[in-house]
Amino acid sequence: MSLRENLISGVFYTGISKYAGVVISLIITAILSRLLTPDDFGIVAIATVIISFFGVISDLGIAPAIVQDKDLSINDTNNLFSFTFWLSLVISSLFFLSAGLIGRYYDSHQLVTICRILSLSLFFNTINTVPNALLFRNKEFKFLAKRTLLVQFITGLIAVLAAIYGAGIYALLINPVLSAIFIYIITFRRFPQKLLTTLGLGTLKKIFSYSFYQFLFNLINYFSRNLDKLLIGRFMGMSPLGYYEKSYRLMMLPLQNITHVITPVMHPILSDYQDDVKYLEVAYLKIVRVMAFIGFPLSVFLHFTARELMLILFGNQWLPSVPVFEILALTVGIQIVLSTSGSIFQAAGDTKSLFICGLFSAFTNVTGILIGIFVFKSLNAVAWCILITFSINFFQAYLQMYMITFRLPIRSFIKVFASPLLLTMLLILFFLLKAYIVHTDQLFLSLIINAFFFLLLSLSYIQMRKEFDFFLWVKEVFYKENRSTGHHDD
Repeated sequence: MSLRENLISGVFYTGISKYAGVVISLIITAILSRLLTPDDFGIVAIATVIISFFGVISDLGIAPAIVQDKDLSINDTNNLFSFTFWLSLVISSLFFLSAGLIGRYYDSHQLVTICRILSLSLFFNTINTVPNALLFRNKEFKFLAKRTLLVQFITGLIAVLAAIYGAGIYALLINPVLSAIFIYIITFRRFPQKLLTTLGLGTLKKIFSYSFYQFLFNLINYFSRNLDKLLIGRFMGMSPLGYYEKSYRLMMLPLQNITHVITPVMHPILSDYQDDVKYLEVAYLKIVRVMAFIGFPLSVFLHFTARELMLILFGNQWLPSVPVFEILALTVGIQIVLSTSGSIFQAAGDTKSLFICGLFSAFTNVTGILIGIFVFKSLNAVAWCILITFSINFFQAYLQMYMITFRLPIRSFIKVFASPLLLTMLLILFFLLKAYIVHTDQLFLSLIINAFFFLLLSLSYIQMRKEFDFFLWVKEVFYKENRSTGHHDD
């Protein structure tokens, strides 16, 4: 298939998985948010953040290297699988044994048990690295979509039933633990690997130059993305962390279910053109334009509809999360575009630049988080600092991409944003005027009004500017449908 066909096919199946999954996820989260407390979510958030650190160490950048290197043999992948298996035993054991220290640091005995249970998910996620990477390298996006959706539905249902029958905080552990186990079993059956007694270091050396910088980026990105939660939990308490985590999760929901539809597809497909940098740039500009038209207007909508979304989805006990979400929502557009940059660095084989961008963003993010927590001492300040640092990181990443990776002028990239930003400004003016004209305490009614006018204005703008011709698209779909059913004019 061509690049366009591969990309459309991959996005289609990944999209089905993600968007069906987001409905399931929202329903499950809404139920659990009403059954459990902010403290519960705060404690599990700490455990999840810490286990993510161990997960970064156990990955070592192996998965993207497998996708990138088309010459790895079956013996090579068996060697890498064996390496990850023995590594997973060590890493998961270390996490299990360190649970006591983690619990004492956060003064939470419950955290000890939670970390020890989660060590199971760490083990299975690590040994799934190689089989899962092979699925992506072979572009089996349909299989990945079916697997993800099935596991998400089953584990979510079990988690809800457990919470209803009194499992309490432990209901939040069902999804990560059972998902890791089920996904490994399904993936291993698709791509069985032989466990060898050797460590497979010979094969590891083949991919080292690529995986090393990928690993360093993952490690730095971990601290950049998670330090806020670690410090808020330690110095502000579990309830504030619960409110912050809920805002952060809601902010990440559109990001994960928009960009994560296309970014998993980008690297496997664009890596086929790793030697043609100009082609990569042209293909990427088309992706950036679409992401900008989605992301920046969506930021405006989420900001002005923060209260309705938070209270409708999670209930009135999460009201303190609203101001934080209003600020974090403004980062959505920046993050939607920026999150696609990593796939380009990977596809171009320039993981060194990816590492440099990660290092820069880690420095700015950590500085901003520390200022928010220790200088201004409020969750809102942390959110504002994150908005500022993400904006700085956006400019640095694309200067790095165009100056170092592409070695091309950046003018074409800047021009892509002119029309999406104009639409964004028009939406801001509309919502500001609406706030003075329309007042309602009915959350559902307010959400419906905001969503209706957001879609009406956005689609009208795109149609009038000929960014995308919806009428022509409908006409073509109708014509194809008539032809397929045999109803066409003589």
